[in-house]
Amino acid sequence: MLEALICPRTQTTLRYDAQAQELISKSAGLAYPIRNGIPVMLVDEARTLD
Repeated sequence: MLEALICPRTQTTLRYDAQAQELISKSAGLAYPIRNGIPVMLVDEARTLD
């Protein structure tokens, strides 16, 4: 299922970080959280990558 998700900002693929429970978009510099097993694909909810 995760393979079907793309970054809402850049329309690029995401990398799953199992330890942090996040989907990472390197091109956007954002990490989208996964809460209770559900990806939160909102730019406003994403964490900016360092």
